[in-house]
Amino acid sequence: MRTKLSVFVLGSVLALLLSACGTAAQPRTLNISGNGTVYLTPDIAYIYIGVHNEDPAIATAVSNNNTQTTALVDALKNAGVAALDIQTSNFSVYTTSQYDKVNGQSTGTTYAVDNTVYVTVRDLTKLGSLLNTAVGAGANNINSITFDVADKTAAMAQARQKAMANASSLASELAQTAGVKLGEIQDITYSDNSPIPYSYGMGGGGGASAPNTSVPIQPGLTQITVTVSVTYTLK
Repeated sequence: MRTKLSVFVLGSVLALLLSACGTAAQPRTLNISGNGTVYLTPDIAYIYIGVHNEDPAIATAVSNNNTQTTALVDALKNAGVAALDIQTSNFSVYTTSQYDKVNGQSTGTTYAVDNTVYVTVRDLTKLGSLLNTAVGAGANNINSITFDVADKTAAMAQARQKAMANASSLASELAQTAGVKLGEIQDITYSDNSPIPYSYGMGGGGGASAPNTSVPIQPGLTQITVTVSVTYTLK
């Protein structure tokens, strides 16, 4: 009985010692987030251009939409947009209820047809005139112009370097303030953002006349931001 009790006590002591060692081995850490931002001049744009039609007869609504959309695509190609830079993003047919403006009573339904193409514009100097061309060809739904830079490889690398430098500087500052020393980096993760769209919208309805002058478009600057999360050990 004593032998069994001694073995049990010895095993319990070893378990406690191992547990204490495991707890003591856990390093102290410091988690830091750093940001890096780079500004670029856009050289490319993406835009949704569409045609919206309504008619009590579904066949008429679809036919009119097909005619206007074909004219729109042809106009874009004639304006210098490559066929590969024009992609259908939506085609939908649905009903809309109509009401009397005086008594609010239902007067029936009409069929609405939407056909939208996603267009890549590679020459921003022609963007304003291209919008005019689209409207003149029958487009009545234009939205979500997104300015971007075709090749962001170097800019992304620069933003990551800035983010890491920001994280390192902040970690050093906090460690000095807290009276501790930084150890090795244990973990790094990062994320980046996407450019925010600029919208130039036209309400749905019939065809519209093209403006006399080109639509004023200002690409401005595109902002790329990278955020890094860095974990340091503390000495």
